[in-house]
Amino acid sequence: MRDSSTCGRLAEILVLILSILIHGGGLAAPASPVLPEDVQEVIYATRPYGPDNHYYANFGYYCQEPGKKAYPQGGRLCRLDLRTGKVISLLDDPTGGVRDPQLHYDGDKVLFSYRKGGSEHYHLYEINIDGSGLKQLTDGPYDDVEPTYLPDDGIAFCSTRCNRWVMCWKVPVAILYRCDPGGKNIRALSSNAVTENTPSVLPDGRILYTRWEYVERSQLCYHHLWTVNPDGTGQMTYYGNMFPYGMNQSIARQSGNLVDYKNVPGAVAMLDAKPIPGTGRVVAIFSPGHGRKEHQGYVTVIDPRKGPDDPPSARRIHSDGGWRDPYSVAPDRFLVARERELHLMDEQGNTRLLHRLTGVRPDMRLHEPVPVRARAREGNPVKRIETSEETGRMILADVTIGRNMEGVQAGEIKKLLVLEQLPGPFHVSPGFDGISLWGAFTLMRIIGTVPVEPDGSAYFEVPAMRSVFFVALDENDLSMKKMQSFVTVQPGEVLSCVGCHEPRTMAPPSLNQPSLLAVSRPPSKIEPIPDVPQIIDFRRHVQPVLDRHCVECHGRERSDGNLRIDAARSVTSHGSGRVLSSYVELVKRLGEIADGRNAHGNRAPRTMGSSAAKLMQRIDGSHYDVKVSPREHKLIRLWLDSGAVANGTYAIMDGGTPERPSPNYIREMKRYGVLPEDFELGRDPIDVYALDEAYWRTFWYRSRVAGQEAALKAGK
Repeated sequence: MRDSSTCGRLAEILVLILSILIHGGGLAAPASPVLPEDVQEVIYATRPYGPDNHYYANFGYYCQEPGKKAYPQGGRLCRLDLRTGKVISLLDDPTGGVRDPQLHYDGDKVLFSYRKGGSEHYHLYEINIDGSGLKQLTDGPYDDVEPTYLPDDGIAFCSTRCNRWVMCWKVPVAILYRCDPGGKNIRALSSNAVTENTPSVLPDGRILYTRWEYVERSQLCYHHLWTVNPDGTGQMTYYGNMFPYGMNQSIARQSGNLVDYKNVPGAVAMLDAKPIPGTGRVVAIFSPGHGRKEHQGYVTVIDPRKGPDDPPSARRIHSDGGWRDPYSVAPDRFLVARERELHLMDEQGNTRLLHRLTGVRPDMRLHEPVPVRARAREGNPVKRIETSEETGRMILADVTIGRNMEGVQAGEIKKLLVLEQLPGPFHVSPGFDGISLWGAFTLMRIIGTVPVEPDGSAYFEVPAMRSVFFVALDENDLSMKKMQSFVTVQPGEVLSCVGCHEPRTMAPPSLNQPSLLAVSRPPSKIEPIPDVPQIIDFRRHVQPVLDRHCVECHGRERSDGNLRIDAARSVTSHGSGRVLSSYVELVKRLGEIADGRNAHGNRAPRTMGSSAAKLMQRIDGSHYDVKVSPREHKLIRLWLDSGAVANGTYAIMDGGTPERPSPNYIREMKRYGVLPEDFELGRDPIDVYALDEAYWRTFWYRSRVAGQEAALKAGK
């Protein structure tokens, strides 16, 4: 039997061995992060994970099964005392939903999103930090989520009031809105056809948020960080949007215009970004791939000083990819959630467990921790919106300046073709569903053209609150460069850019210098293109041209080159929507068009659209004397430059036809008030093209003056 002195010596030896193992080899024991003294309490939400694995799919219902909900059941809003571990339940709803708490600047009340048990929609609420004074701010048949207080006392949030669906899945989506402190005067800040998430406020007062978009490029890659002023002006990329997290495109195989890319899925969704006070940096979650459930991913610190396209400027600080909801409590420390736990993490990735859920349902998870403390208001940018106007203005300094404009000569670009991306009223599949075949997911409207001056400058009006993008045209109206993102102007806003995909760290020239020709005159108005529809599609407009000029040699009776481009049959296109077999032959087999191919953006000049499409060479007289009329030539050229879609209505998705649309299309159009509630398919006539147009026009911005004039006219 050992005596106490022997045991003591053994203990000392063990301590010495451990010390040598830890320190002797040059290793330092990881320091446990220290909680700042002013962080003594935390507000957080609890709820289960929802049924869907997509980061954005956590409210609403599934389009093909309205009874199946994307949200979980049960939620609490809690206040935790970090000194004692005591938890106070501010709100507990076993069948409702609680999410997205944010603390007011004064630290005395919580703004959050709440779905009451037995109801279907999340709305904005406030509650005092002692659990008193629960107040509902918004209502209606919409989901209002992810709110944040603004320095002008307003609230920014994301909402399904936009009445649109993600165009590669089965759930509704939300975009950026704002309202007054009491929930009144709600208006959209965005026109995005896809979705936006997790707004927060930077020290200068700009809203930082996640914008997911795909304008003729991959639907998997571009959910990156953007900023916008609280009035909706000045939308600008903050980090990302050029490549999928700094990765250049990599081609696996190419045969003419048929291209397969091998790295399209290699991306991250940048979510829950918030400023790190006093540093100029932000902390965010980089959620791998297409984004994981409830925004799970890697805690990442971004330094924006080198611009949005510098991969080393984003630094992963922990190797685990299961973290959520980072919130900076010091320049080098963050509250973070993981499963049922709350942790403190420092910039070296060291962590300290602060709290673990106990005594609650086993499926409950801890979400969105926020420290209970007052904070300073951010700057308040000057308002640049003029609500009495229905247009904004855009100034382009030199269209030839850009990151991928090699070979474009000064004066070579003569016009800009102005296009609009159009949202969809429903969606039921992960694919193109009859709109294209591995090309565009959405329809595009041809608004018209504006002139480019000899010095490369342009100055023109654009309709407010619509998602516009551009194609640079040469003297023959052929595409030279295509924009694969969109821009929105607010009413009365003047927005400027240096060039075409110019480096974001490049300062613009003086917009009033004498050499900038475009600003020496009034802004151009968009000139509509005569004799062609605004939405051109293969089935209605291009197939008749082929029938007149091509089917004689490539049809049922004669199929030279084993090629048939008559409208022999229809086939499904990544969903139940159907495209003509002739479209498949031209697009997939022969590569006669040159579109985005669901890959990356900022393509080299003359590699997309009419200038690159082989089809243009088949109709100019060089292919067995086939020469179409000038109008037919313009029709096909503009079809190629506006996305080369197979069908020109969303009614054909989900196996529908223009004559008999999908029941999901009919149901949603009734819900939006575009179709009357008593409409009955088969009994009542329907024009889906006119119906689509009526749906899109519900989003058009109308000034109060114009609205009053219209009301007076209707009254007369």
